[in-house]
Order: sequence, then structure tokens, then C-alpha cells
Amino acid sequence: MEKLRLNETPVRTSVKFGINDIVLDDFTVPEEITTFDSVTIKAREGQVTTNERIKDTSLIYGVGEVLEDQVNEQSNQNIKIAMDQKNQENVELVFDFQGKDHCLVDNIEILAEEGSKGTVILKYKSSEDNADLHEKDYHNGICRIKAKKNSDIRVIVINLLNENSRNFISLESNVEESANVDIITVDFGGRSSVSNYYMNLAENNSEGTINSIYLGKEEQKIDINYMAHLYGEKTNIDIEVQGALKDRATKSFKGTLDFKTGAKKAKGNENEFCMLLSDKAKSKALPMLLCTEEDVEGNHSSASGKVDSKELFYLMTRGFSQKEAMKLIVKAKFSHIIERIEQEELKEEILAEIDKRLD
Repeated sequence: MEKLRLNETPVRTSVKFGINDIVLDDFTVPEEITTFDSVTIKAREGQVTTNERIKDTSLIYGVGEVLEDQVNEQSNQNIKIAMDQKNQENVELVFDFQGKDHCLVDNIEILAEEGSKGTVILKYKSSEDNADLHEKDYHNGICRIKAKKNSDIRVIVINLLNENSRNFISLESNVEESANVDIITVDFGGRSSVSNYYMNLAENNSEGTINSIYLGKEEQKIDINYMAHLYGEKTNIDIEVQGALKDRATKSFKGTLDFKTGAKKAKGNENEFCMLLSDKAKSKALPMLLCTEEDVEGNHSSASGKVDSKELFYLMTRGFSQKEAMKLIVKAKFSHIIERIEQEELKEEILAEIDKRLD
């Protein structure tokens, strides 16, 4: 079996760090892609177009060429979403891996017209029925966001697949003058979950935000690669990632802020923290700042640590079991990101998933 090498860093580091990419030697990309029909769309009429082939466009980065080619050539869900000034309703897409639907290759394009505002929710979940059938659920997706001048678009990506599935997603944003793209990610599912987010702050005063939480258990592998190019003057990017790992789960985080020549007065911040819930969980991180412009401000940090024993002891003296106390601590760490989600039902679903996955 040929090893699959994915999610390469834009700048290579020493191979001894083991973070330049992720190698999957226990997985082969499926060649036969069947239909996937279990999709629920909530949107106003005419806002979402399906089954219309999306023009192939090469990604700047992406998870990997072999997976990008598969989306361009074999996608079984092609969806275009249009946001305009007059209609600012939220759009929600739910992809439910159930019945015969266990292989999804989706190609999504989101166009936020000039001055538009709205939220798009992309939720991927595994059915609890037919667990044996859905042990090998497979998701490979590309989402392209085009934010026109003065638009304000939020995209929420929720991965609630089972722990034996494979999840790969490439998300690319192009942000024009005075536009804002706000991404919130919940990454809980997948024996391997590999995500690659690239944000191009192309014009003056463009802004981007990525807030992400992840939770790994058993032998899950989580590989995160976030990149932002800042071209315009007074552009701004903020990346915050909070995670927790238990059992033998592993995580690699790679975050790159690249200040290009001409990005005067640009600002960029990235912060990642991983809570280790067991001695066998492993966390790696590589935050990077690249710069060819002097008049900018960039900050980055990354850390990992165990649960505070004093905090755990305090909660247990108040009548909570160790497991219940651990759940409270994890949810508290994630809370400021979860609270940014305005949909109450979705927030409750995320909190319930944390409880279930920490049992």
C-alpha cells in the first residue's frame, strides 16, 4: 500500500520534528464514488443551487493534489450558495452519513456579493444506526469562499463523524476590500481528520477570523494546517485554536501568517492550546510568521498542558466525579468559541457531543 502524504507546510522544517505533513499508511483513497443523497438544505428559495458542475479551479494549497483531483473529477455533491444584500437568511447544509450514503465528495462554492451579510452552516454527521456499515465513512470536500467588497460572511463547519471515519476538507477564502470572513470549526470526528484552510486577504482593510475547537479520543489523528496571506494595507487576521486529546489521540497544528510586501499596518495573531487528558496523547505545533513588509504587527503562540490538578480536585470536592469534572473543564475551555455560535440548538448539540465523546 502506497503511503498517502498530505497537508504539507508552506515552508519545510526539519524532518525530525515530524510536522511537515501527515503520512497515512493505513488508508487508500477510494476509487469508486457512489451517490450521496442524504443532504438536508435549509435556505430561501433560489439561494442554493445543486447538481450544477462547479468549474475546476486549482487550490493555492489544499489538503493534497490527489484529493483535490477527486473532488474536481468525481464529486457527488456540487453546491453553489449565493448571499446578497437583500436577503440575509442563514443557510444550513446537513450531510448525514446513513443507509447507503457513506461516501461523500462535495464541492461547495459560497459567493458573498458586495455588501451582503449572512451565515452558512456545513454539518457532517454519522448516523448511529448500522455502525458496522458506517465504520468506513469517507468525506473529502472543498469549500471556496468569495467575499466581495464590504461583505460579511460567517461559515461554520461541524464535523460530527464517527471515530472510524476519514475526514478531509480544504477551505479557501478570497477576501476583497473591507470584507470579512469569519470561520468557526468544530472538529470531533474521524479516525483521521485532515483540514487545510487558506485565507487570502487580498485588498485593503480586509479581515479574517478562524476560531476552531477539536477533540480527539482513542487513536484519532488530527492534522490542522491554517494559512493566511496578507496583501492589502490594514488587513487583519486572528486565528485561535483550542483542543483536547485523550487516550492515544494525536494532533499536529500548523499555522502560518505571511505578511506580503505592501501590507502596511497589517495585523495578525494566532494562538493554539491543546489540553492533554492522558499521558499517551501527543500534541505537536508549528506556528510560523513570514514577512517581507516592515510596517506590520504579528504575534503567535502555541502550548499544551495537562488538566490543572487543583481545579480537578476542587470540582471533585463539590460532588462531581472525575469524569464529570473533566467534562466541565473541557467545555469551559471551549466555551468562548462555542458561544460565538448564535444558533442555540447547534450549541446544545456540540455540548452533548463533548459529553458523549468524553464518556
